Amino acid sequence: MIPPDSFVERTSAGLAAEIARLVSDGTLAPGERLPTVRDVAAALGVSTGTVASAWRALADAGVVFSRGRAGTFVRAERREWLSPRVEGMSAARVSGAPRGLGAGRDVAALRLDLSLGTPDPAMLPSIERALALARPRADTGRYHDLPVLPDLYDVLREQWPVRGVEELTVVDGALDGISRTLDQVVRFGDRVAVESPGFPYFFDLIEAAGAVPVTLESDADGVLPASLARALALGPSAVLLQPRAQNPTGVSMSSERARRLANVLLSVPGGTRVTVIEDDHSALIASAPPVTLALWLPAQVVHVRGFSKSHGPDLRIAALGGPSAIVDRIVRRRMLGPGWTSRLLQSVLFELLTDPRSTAPVRTARLIYRDRLDRLAAALRRLGIDVGDPDGINLWMPVRDERAALVHAAAEGIGIAAGSPFVVDPETSPSGGDRVRVTAGSVVENVRLVAEALARAASAAPLA
Repeated sequence: MIPPDSFVERTSAGLAAEIARLVSDGTLAPGERLPTVRDVAAALGVSTGTVASAWRALADAGVVFSRGRAGTFVRAERREWLSPRVEGMSAARVSGAPRGLGAGRDVAALRLDLSLGTPDPAMLPSIERALALARPRADTGRYHDLPVLPDLYDVLREQWPVRGVEELTVVDGALDGISRTLDQVVRFGDRVAVESPGFPYFFDLIEAAGAVPVTLESDADGVLPASLARALALGPSAVLLQPRAQNPTGVSMSSERARRLANVLLSVPGGTRVTVIEDDHSALIASAPPVTLALWLPAQVVHVRGFSKSHGPDLRIAALGGPSAIVDRIVRRRMLGPGWTSRLLQSVLFELLTDPRSTAPVRTARLIYRDRLDRLAAALRRLGIDVGDPDGINLWMPVRDERAALVHAAAEGIGIAAGSPFVVDPETSPSGGDRVRVTAGSVVENVRLVAEALARAASAAPLA
């Protein structure tokens, strides 16, 4: 570790720039620990606030990252575009799978890949008609036009899960909306309460913000109120929830549970200062009715409605609504980057949400996904495997040993997602290594045979 008195600069900007140069020239190596804020402040004769500001600037720039009490470290340059967590979800990367199964230049693909978490392409509405209808509505526009088409704005507002939402905008997918909201409400060193098991990208976003995750526990109705109360006692700046078809468990939160969580936020000291971010990623294909804490906490909740599961991942569009104090900041910040989501895509989404020939297939898809999950869950229950009552397209299956389950499923030509990437810390969580995620919404036929193969994988003994 570089000595605290080796630095020269005494302003926060100058100190951050000096450390960045030391990282660039190799003096500070990837993984090296920075001196503590107090030690540097004492050595330079400046306030701890000055040094902390420099550390925050470095974290925001991706130069360093925090490990909480363990300290702040120089970040290694990433050479992969997917994080280790996200890579670990892929069935193609199962270590020990027999040759001829999984991805690779000279091996055959899995016969049934249930690891992807993506919608069945056959269940998506045709985009051709929407494109044809949108084309006359689209023009080149002006840089300072409204970021959301007025017609689409009205439709989204009418369909929003809470009446009278203060402000709405459109972003480039649900993760984009969540990322931009975290950027506005979370600062370096903050805590963020998040479900575990939960979505691996959320954990990566929290880490990228230099924040510390605080895990929330759930049951069949959603996040446990007592777990939220414990998390709030640690003073998080945000709470990140999936109210419906939770990924990976498939749990949809009940309205009564949402009300109880809102009451916790209202009653715990500091709870009314916490921003709640809701990811309703499966809004139009989930069987459960819409649910949002904004019914009780309108000034605290940013709700994100995704359309990837219902209309296609490549549409890259989502709606975001909540208090104008946050949404307006997101809109202003986007004007310094992409500016707005393509108005041509907005026109396409408008047609998809209003044309009966587009809305009917989505309603049908919701029923088909419900049937597919019910059938596979029932078949697994008959074989002694309880996966609850999942919603959306995924289910969370208990297994004897995660790696053995992945390998045995691959040996039968079935890809499933490892459970450990879906928990914040697999080493300490009881629900990571003994679960796998199965995209049951992709099981079109041979349900009994698929369930039997999954049951064999679930009971597989640990590999030698």
